[in-house]
Amino acid sequence: MKIVFSLILTLCILFPVKSQSSDDQTLNFRPPSVPLVTHDPYFSIWSPADRLSDQETVHWTGTKNPLHCMIRIDGQAFRIMGANPTNIEPLKQTGLSVTPTRSLYEFGNSKIKLSLSFTSPLLTNDLDVLSRPVTYVSWNIYSDDGQIHDIQLYFDCGAEIAVNTPEQSVTWEEPAIQGLKTAKIGCLDQKYLNKPGDNIRIDWGYVYLSVPQEQNAIISINSRASLFNSFIKLGKLPESEAFVTPRNVKDGFISMAAVWTPGKVGSSGIVQWAMLAYDDIYSIRYFEDDLQAWWRRNGLTFDRLLQTASKDYNKLINNCISFDKELMADLEKSGGKNYAQMCALVYRQCLAAQKLVADKKGLPLLFPKENFSNGCISTVDVIYPFSPFVLLFSPALTKAMLQPVLDYSVSQRWKFPFAPHDLGKYPYATGQVYGGGEKDERDQMPVEETGNMIIMLTALAKAEGNANYSKKYWPLIEKWADYLLSKGFDPENQLCTDDFAGHLAHNVNLSAKAIVAIASISVLCEMTGDKEKANDYRKKAESMAKDWIRLATEGNHTLLAYDQPSTWSQKYNLVWDKLLDLNLFPKEVFQKEINFYKTVQAQYGLPLDNRERYTKNDWITWTATLADNKNDFKTIFDPVYYFADNTPNRVPVSDWYIVDNAQQRGFQARSVVGGFFIRMLSDKTIWNKWASK
Repeated sequence: MKIVFSLILTLCILFPVKSQSSDDQTLNFRPPSVPLVTHDPYFSIWSPADRLSDQETVHWTGTKNPLHCMIRIDGQAFRIMGANPTNIEPLKQTGLSVTPTRSLYEFGNSKIKLSLSFTSPLLTNDLDVLSRPVTYVSWNIYSDDGQIHDIQLYFDCGAEIAVNTPEQSVTWEEPAIQGLKTAKIGCLDQKYLNKPGDNIRIDWGYVYLSVPQEQNAIISINSRASLFNSFIKLGKLPESEAFVTPRNVKDGFISMAAVWTPGKVGSSGIVQWAMLAYDDIYSIRYFEDDLQAWWRRNGLTFDRLLQTASKDYNKLINNCISFDKELMADLEKSGGKNYAQMCALVYRQCLAAQKLVADKKGLPLLFPKENFSNGCISTVDVIYPFSPFVLLFSPALTKAMLQPVLDYSVSQRWKFPFAPHDLGKYPYATGQVYGGGEKDERDQMPVEETGNMIIMLTALAKAEGNANYSKKYWPLIEKWADYLLSKGFDPENQLCTDDFAGHLAHNVNLSAKAIVAIASISVLCEMTGDKEKANDYRKKAESMAKDWIRLATEGNHTLLAYDQPSTWSQKYNLVWDKLLDLNLFPKEVFQKEINFYKTVQAQYGLPLDNRERYTKNDWITWTATLADNKNDFKTIFDPVYYFADNTPNRVPVSDWYIVDNAQQRGFQARSVVGGFFIRMLSDKTIWNKWASK
């Protein structure tokens, strides 16, 4: 009776009935790529299609990481997920909705209805759960015609998930884990942390498919063709192929599969679920230390992790549904339905581009990867646009993200008076590799990264209500302040975060960042009790702001560079003047910019500046947040939604694209889209509510 009640409860909470009424087009939103499994830069699987059965699922880089699902209804097999096997027809997909932690598909025909859900419980108020590399895959199947139907359900995941290329060889086994039926596959050469880079997949550790024993599923490891054929013809799986020698992935495509045979299914329906998980063993090389995932810090084994995750299923599904509902309500209140849908789409993308580990003292460190750029790790100008996400949801994660950069900056390795650009190339956080690296100032981003770090530290202090964290690094912060006072107002010919646009001298938006950063230090001084220094920094920032307005203004807008008339650019860095209550710049400056932007934006967004027709949608959201009213915000932001809904590039949300045709210019699956959440920081009640959870 207890099991039956649990299934009914799960059915009700996991697959709520979707309302047919709509006053907004977001119910018909078409994601460019749908998040399915989203845990870190290596364990990240997406569906790049309108229908789940149209194409094979892929790693965020576009390399095939195939997952397949089929169902037999009264002896006839249908395809649900994946383009293979091609010899059976797909079950019609009737719906798709994406919430922050879940992607839910709906299917059906004249006989049955089926819902398929992928849940990655990335709950920021529970770092232990957040760091678990476990996604729940759940099915709800019920009769829709009042008849009883004979049902068998199939799910598999391929060995490709555990290798960088299909030319590599794998081993496999069915480990005995109490309470679970489990299979695992791993690369033959278990050389953890064997190479850094961008467009690569993991080839150490093991991918797991695990099902609670009480579901009476059958597990098999075999060639994909054998698994397919046996299920289609018999509704069963062949016996697992005994492991004798390693198998090259492309020679047979070994897969792990589960089949459920519930048999007769009526209108009351059934719920089945499985766990897809990855044990990477070691996650990050942090200078001399090889660090493991946060969930391992107290000695938890992977077998025990799977058992715990299995027991937590109902609780976590409940928690995810409650979290999604509350967050979506606040997002819609803040920026409208289109804004809420975009934030829901990128929520898991933000966290899947990072890895949470424990350092040697057992403290959390969060390392982002600069996806589809140069593969750098802990890039400060990637952390900066992402920071609204963690500033909103978790001061603890904010500190975990800033800590490695701060510690590197005070080390003997870093000899410059400005902040570094990065800590290395993922997964090696072993020293800056961008530009001149640790050797010289060539192609550095001095004003950019220094301003970024100071602003983020001040925002963290605002979120926590104190500046205790910054006090630990005060000599460093003062050194950075001196640099900005010397070089920040009229930047030299240097790069900013938009480095694809090249070097630019006298950059007005970069100057605004430096001015806001100087005022931010004043706030930190005030919070630490040094009123004299607070007053000094404040006066300097006020003087710089007045000069900025005078020199940057041209008619109804501000310039791209102080020495370039008839130009313009987005002034997204000014948003922190508003969010941190600095009040350096009159509101009229912001409103004038918003009014101007409305005259030059295109169908899919506001160009970054007058030089090119490309944009960055993270910066568009920051710029839109300068608006005083919701209508103006929506006017600037909504084209970002239309871009995602119409782009022909079926990849995890790109942040760099052409505003006239929604074509991807570069970048994908990056954490910088965490910048979408910046609108939520403009409402202090909402910010305080989520930061204190």
